Amino acid sequence: MRTFFPSDSCKESQLNAINPQSWLQVERGKLSKLSSSHTNSSSIESFIKVPEPPILPFFKPIDYVEVLAQIHEEMESCSPQERSTLYLLQFQIFRGLGETKLMRRSLRSAWQRAGTVHEKLVFGAWLRYEKQGEELIADLLATCNKCAQEFGPVDVSQLQVEVNGCSKETVVMKGDKSLENVNFKIGDEIIDCDRQKIASLSAPFHAMLNGYFTESSSQDIDLSENNISPLGMRTIGEFSITGSLSEVHPDLLLEILVFSNKFCCERLKDACDRKLASLVCTKDDAVEFMEYAIEQNSPVLAASCLQVFLHELPDCLNDERVVEIFSHADRQQRSIMVGLASFSLYCLLSEVAMNLDPRSDKTVCFLEQLIESAETDREKLLAFHQLGCVRLLRKEYDVAEGLFEKAVSLGHVYSIAGLARLGYIKGHKLFSYEKLSCVISSVNPLGWMYQERSLYCEGDKRSEDLEKATELDPTLTYPYMYRAASLMMKQNVQAALAEINRVLGFKLALECMELRFCLYLAIEDYKAAIRDVQAILTLSPDYRMFEGRVAASHLRTLVREHVGSWTTADCWMQLYDRWSSVDDIGSLSVIYQMLESGGAKGVLYFRQSLLLLRLNCPDAAMRSLELARRHASSEHERLVYEGWILYDTGHCEEGLLKAEESIKISRSFEAFFLKAYALADSSLDSSCSSTVISLLENALKCPSDNLRKGQALNNLGSVLVDCGKLDSAADCYINALKIRHTRAHQGLARVHFLKNDKATAYVEMTKLIEKAKNNASAYEKRSEYCDRDRDLTKADLEMVTRIDPLRVYPYRYRAAVLMDSRKEKEAIAELSRAITFKADLHVLHLRAAFHEHVGDVLAALRDCRAALSVDPNHQEMLELHSRVNSHEP
Repeated sequence: MRTFFPSDSCKESQLNAINPQSWLQVERGKLSKLSSSHTNSSSIESFIKVPEPPILPFFKPIDYVEVLAQIHEEMESCSPQERSTLYLLQFQIFRGLGETKLMRRSLRSAWQRAGTVHEKLVFGAWLRYEKQGEELIADLLATCNKCAQEFGPVDVSQLQVEVNGCSKETVVMKGDKSLENVNFKIGDEIIDCDRQKIASLSAPFHAMLNGYFTESSSQDIDLSENNISPLGMRTIGEFSITGSLSEVHPDLLLEILVFSNKFCCERLKDACDRKLASLVCTKDDAVEFMEYAIEQNSPVLAASCLQVFLHELPDCLNDERVVEIFSHADRQQRSIMVGLASFSLYCLLSEVAMNLDPRSDKTVCFLEQLIESAETDREKLLAFHQLGCVRLLRKEYDVAEGLFEKAVSLGHVYSIAGLARLGYIKGHKLFSYEKLSCVISSVNPLGWMYQERSLYCEGDKRSEDLEKATELDPTLTYPYMYRAASLMMKQNVQAALAEINRVLGFKLALECMELRFCLYLAIEDYKAAIRDVQAILTLSPDYRMFEGRVAASHLRTLVREHVGSWTTADCWMQLYDRWSSVDDIGSLSVIYQMLESGGAKGVLYFRQSLLLLRLNCPDAAMRSLELARRHASSEHERLVYEGWILYDTGHCEEGLLKAEESIKISRSFEAFFLKAYALADSSLDSSCSSTVISLLENALKCPSDNLRKGQALNNLGSVLVDCGKLDSAADCYINALKIRHTRAHQGLARVHFLKNDKATAYVEMTKLIEKAKNNASAYEKRSEYCDRDRDLTKADLEMVTRIDPLRVYPYRYRAAVLMDSRKEKEAIAELSRAITFKADLHVLHLRAAFHEHVGDVLAALRDCRAALSVDPNHQEMLELHSRVNSHEP
């Protein structure tokens, strides 16, 4: 989901309005002294709130690896029509894991392997919806003479509709010979038609004109009572001869469509269907024509209307006419509208509606349609669970309970969290606790189970459950937030900050940033508070705090009055200090302040984008790059930013072209740097290294600040190392360190390592660890230089896991050590720790190899299939899968 799916708090007191001015006065000296001796837990509790974790509307199987493997196995033997639906289920699993890149790849696979026009429409629209705001990229590609209409309009005329023609053989049932022509009378007009051509249009006409009916021997037949106009009948007569419809007004086409349905003229109906489909251009057209399409069973016209609606997502869902069409379609109408892709369509519509407003009536209607469209148990449990979550939000507790129970009965254990929450709301706290305890004791427990159970107990039991939740799934933010708030209530400020910093060290969650902002306010550390709120506004300019009641920008204004002003020179010094200490959040905050003060905004937005990429916030980084382009002070600067936009979205060659255009106008640092970076990434030819070196040397000759020159020196050192020029590389790293590019310690350590001097490499990485605020990667790299001291290596990797549990190398290393010691079960268990919360190809690959080594073929095959769901083209994984598959009993 794009938007935060809010929790339905059990405590109404948390919904009381908050007035920020009550605890934060604009005038200095009038601020309440929360950090003084008057501080008490109730004053802190008035604004430090930790909302309960929401019941997420996601498919969360107990063993996602098993389900991914099942889906992969089904794909190996399913029909083309079933494959897209299986990719959709794969997408739902990755969504439950929070794996955004894998989600999009599954959607793309569903679109690429779509077996029908309807599936192509739905998944193309879904991918386009996911790529909202990327229109600029298509425009930039057009300037490079490259078309970007990847998910453009689908030719709905490709839709195959079975048309049963009528035999053209003349069968004379009455009279001595067939009458050649027939005159149809409509009102006062006579339309002369070829009798046998009209007879060939349908079985009813054939029977009328050649069978036992009176009309078979009549020259004149009155059709005045059949709702066809003289012009319509002439058009039908022409069609019977030519087999095509010429330029016909839409109203006349609709008239003929109705007539063709009445007389079962399938070829004529199909021609009308396709002709009308080509005329649908606007949403209003689609609304009008969809009604006829459904009434007259015209699938091509319906598909054309559907394409227009989906192209305008999400805006079209603000039109009640469109919502009405989707909300009240019955099974037959859904079949006309979207064929066999009904479940996929309503998955998409439900997703969009929940992002707009999860509590809305249209969200409920779409999810009810999703339930009706579901065919397999997996589809049904997802639909029941999602609607249960929405009903819970709407406080329709009895209905929600029934839906969660249905999901549980179909095997979705996560829906028990919904039942437990409902039990608590109804005052049955013990029931909720016992329900979760039963689940924990009956399956391999997951982090969310302990997190949910912690809501229904107090004291040490709650603390133990939350610690266990973090141990099993460190990505859950609620346990950190609850512990931090609890420590703050006990006035243990430093411990509270340390706890929330644990999660912010590897997961930049806005709700955690908000809590830390509140903690700093409580101790009147306004400099730290302004840093956090400015970082929040960089990530999400419209963010609202305190459960959405107060704009973060308003709080920043209030806090800003309590922080001294910085000059432009002060800002650059602060940025230099924070950048050098690898304090990315601090750097973001300084840039936010500099942008407010004016100055070269293009350059500042560009720096902002670099930091956001480093913090793994690609969407925010792209927004900053687009702003950099908009505020570029010159054409050559704008071209550089356009090049980075193209490069960062996978269009490397086009990025290179933009760099070259910029260099032709002005030889600038950023243009040379971009060209070097893109060339190094796009070319597999080792001979291009000399070109990259030359480009970086040219960049360093151009004016720039030390922040960027340090990066260029660092990159140049890396290329020189790859070329074997270790002394030259060392010089680059040393020069980078002289201008405080702290990350150059890692490059210099690599040079020492390649010169067989592990001890100096270790010392160099220690310097980086001491200087860098974010240093998990530094500990990981230093572990490689411990010179056979496994205890030192183990200690460094344990520190990595403590700082950033999402880094998988430590798990793999520890597992390999255990395997070498013939502790196979412990080795597999170590890998399973990481796999539980992160679908990582390399960890799955290693566990599959371990299973194969111990002879557990089925477990190895399961892991192979799950890994190929993560990356279907990984060569080593494909080879292992083939080998293991050949041993399957």
